[in-house]
Amino acid sequence: MNIAIAIVGTIIGLYIALMLLLFLRQSEHMYKPTHEIETTPDRLGYEYESIMFKTSDNMTLNGWFIPNHVSQRVALFFHGNTGNISHCMETIEIYHRIGLSIFIFDYRGYGNSIGNTSEQGTYHDAEAAWYYLVNQRGIPSDHIVVHGRSLGGAVASWLVSQYTPKAFILESTFTTAADIAAEQFHHVPARLLNRFNYNVLDNLKHTTCPVLIVHSKADKTIPIHHGIKLFDAANEPKEFLEIAGDHCDGFLTTGQRYVDNLEKFINKYM
Repeated sequence: MNIAIAIVGTIIGLYIALMLLLFLRQSEHMYKPTHEIETTPDRLGYEYESIMFKTSDNMTLNGWFIPNHVSQRVALFFHGNTGNISHCMETIEIYHRIGLSIFIFDYRGYGNSIGNTSEQGTYHDAEAAWYYLVNQRGIPSDHIVVHGRSLGGAVASWLVSQYTPKAFILESTFTTAADIAAEQFHHVPARLLNRFNYNVLDNLKHTTCPVLIVHSKADKTIPIHHGIKLFDAANEPKEFLEIAGDHCDGFLTTGQRYVDNLEKFINKYM
C-alpha cells in the first residue's frame, strides 16, 4: 500500500512539475527568435533601406523598407514566431512582383531589434511600425495593406483593431492563444495555465477594413477550423483563400495561385 501511495504521489508530483514548467516557460514556446541576419534584400537585387526606429516604451527595432516604384502602395508585413526578417525573402519577392513596396520589421528580441519579447511588447512594436510608415515616411493609411502570418497575424490583428489600413491579410493564424494552447497541450489544463491573450477573434470584431483570411486545410500546426472561425467573426467585406501545404510553407506550396489571389484582393480594395 505504501509503495502504491508513493508511486501515485510521484506521478502527481511529476505532473505538477510539468504544469509548472509549462507555465514558467511559455515564452519559449511562443517566441523563437534568432539574431543572425542570414541574408539581405540586396542579395536578391532589391534596393532597400535598413531602418532603426523607436517604440513608445523606448525599445529600438530594426526593419527593412524595400521600395517598389511601380505604385505608392505599401505592405506592412508581420512575420511569424520563428527566425527573423532575413527568413522572409520569398514574401519580399512576392510583394515586389505584385508591385508594392514592403516594410518588414523584427519584434523586440528578434534579429537586430533590442529587448525581450512579450505580448504587450509586440503591440508596442506593431504601433511603432505603423507610426514609422504614416508619420515618418508620410504614407497615407489608405495606401497601406497590413499582412500578418501565423503569430504575426495575431499581432497585426491588434494593430488593425486600433488603426485602419486600406486592407488586411490574415494568414495561417489562430483564433486565440488559449484556443491553440488547449489543442497543442491537451494533456494539461492549458487554458488555466495560459499567460497570453492574443485574441484575434475579438480584434476582428473591431476591424472595419476589408479582410482576406488565408489558411490551408493541410495545416497541422494551426488547423483550418481556426481560419474558418476567424472568417465568420470578421466584418464585411471579407474573403477566404484556401491554400495548400503545411503551416510554414503553404504560401510557397500554393505558388502562383497564392500570388494571383493576393494581387486580386489588393487591387480590388486598394
